[in-house]
Amino acid sequence: MNIRESLEQWEKEYLSPYAMLSMNSAGRQRPEEQCDIRPVFQRDRDRIIHSKSFRRLKDKTQVFLTPEGDHYRTRLTHTLEVSQNARTIAKALQLNEDLVEAIALGHDLGHTPFGHAGERALNRVCPYGFSHNEQSVRTVDILEKNGIGINLTYEVRDGIRNHQTSGMPSTLEGRVVRLSDKIAYIHHDMDDAIRGGILKESDVPKEIGDVIGYSCGARLDFFIHDIVTTSRGQNDIRMSPDVENAMKKLRQFMFESVYQNPVAKSEEGKAEALIETLYEYYLEHIDKLPDFLKCLLDKGEEPERLVCDFIGAMTDRFAIATYDNIFIPKTWHG
Repeated sequence: MNIRESLEQWEKEYLSPYAMLSMNSAGRQRPEEQCDIRPVFQRDRDRIIHSKSFRRLKDKTQVFLTPEGDHYRTRLTHTLEVSQNARTIAKALQLNEDLVEAIALGHDLGHTPFGHAGERALNRVCPYGFSHNEQSVRTVDILEKNGIGINLTYEVRDGIRNHQTSGMPSTLEGRVVRLSDKIAYIHHDMDDAIRGGILKESDVPKEIGDVIGYSCGARLDFFIHDIVTTSRGQNDIRMSPDVENAMKKLRQFMFESVYQNPVAKSEEGKAEALIETLYEYYLEHIDKLPDFLKCLLDKGEEPERLVCDFIGAMTDRFAIATYDNIFIPKTWHG
């Protein structure tokens, strides 16, 4: 018995009967020889961490566009906080931590520059639409490794695709990430909004604070404990009704106070215009796309989709620099 097989046996003996065992994975799109050390979900996590799309998350907007200050979240730090929340819950519920971590680390790989502003812009101009969860799956399936993809397991891809409210993952591990994503962004977006002077802790309505606490840390701790307590021994991942209702009210409060705040979001119109302009430019200049995307064009991929692939993968900084290089006149040096 090799190391991987020993770890798979440990999962079988220790994990919850509701956990997804590595040995029971539905497999990959392209069959591969198993690693002798790592179970399949650990292998997926490693592939995601070593991917270019994961590294680019460090320069993609979470909520505030290219903020000045070292302590505001980026899409990468958001991803790490989702992963940490999810692993804490999974460990307590004896679920598969490797699967949870792989889904969490991969859930936003397809996110655009400038956060949801960039996503809205591409969704508006692309005839096929654009959603970051589907783009994250497309990233790992097709775009990574210059058009080869990283060939993740079905369970990880399912969790990535269904991490939004409208989705429902097929595994409990995926459902852990789905909830962890929500509590992570509610927690850290409020923390960043307080840091940026958009909110004060005292602005949180009393009806919410009385249920889940009056500080960011207290609320996060309360959410995680409630999920663990409510879900333990159950074939589902959920919050208790009162806490779920308070979370929904807090999320609505965040939309009204931060996500739709004209001060916090004053630059988003410019970001959307930049993304739309780049889209129109590259649609007219397909020859300027990277070679591996042009190869996909030869395989029958639609040009509109490939332009979205290129722009959607950009970091904030690279999108601005690309726009500047194409459209802003340069000083003549003679």
